[in-house]
Amino acid sequence: MDETTARVALPCPACSPNRETVHEVLSEGGRATVRCIDCSHVHKKELPEEETLQRKVVVSQGGESFSDSVEVPAGEKLAVGEEFLLETEEAIVTVRITSLERDSGRTEEAPVDEVRTIWGRAVGNVAVSVTSHPKSGEHDETRGFDLQVPGDYEFVIGDTDELGGEEFTVEGILIRDDATGYEFEKLDLDGDTAVAKDIKRVYVRDETTSAWSAW
Repeated sequence: MDETTARVALPCPACSPNRETVHEVLSEGGRATVRCIDCSHVHKKELPEEETLQRKVVVSQGGESFSDSVEVPAGEKLAVGEEFLLETEEAIVTVRITSLERDSGRTEEAPVDEVRTIWGRAVGNVAVSVTSHPKSGEHDETRGFDLQVPGDYEFVIGDTDELGGEEFTVEGILIRDDATGYEFEKLDLDGDTAVAKDIKRVYVRDETTSAWSAW
């Protein structure tokens, strides 16, 4: 999100009472405090309400899905990979857009006025799929399990973690299609890092001493 000072077009009582000029919003409220860019005059003014459009949202979470609606500023452009907060009756959920549905079909990017449904997945807390093999290196004895972790939890190639009663060393990471900022789909070099919400699967070497006991 843009962290610069918000700006709006308003008449300035000092230099342009009959036409709009750009103003910086110094403080918001019932009557906002604004400053004219042209003459630096500071005054109070009720800001025009931002026009929004309501759009249906379908969110996948933990193998299930639910639908809700969200207010999106009119004129905004949406894209796969972007994240937003969805306030439901039960909780506030961080959602990453995975697809956008228009009348003409699915797309990865579109103005909000063309979007009918936003498809996404919850990324505040996620389940990461793990494929684990024993220290002996016998890949035909691999096993799989899921780890429930915060979406921003970092997995680092070469690091040893203890999570969910498992101890393991990360050897490979497969990145999700909707993740951005990664050069490769598969990470396998020591020091390579990915956060849980970007991960499709983690490949690890089991470090739990009793995990592969025949008893």
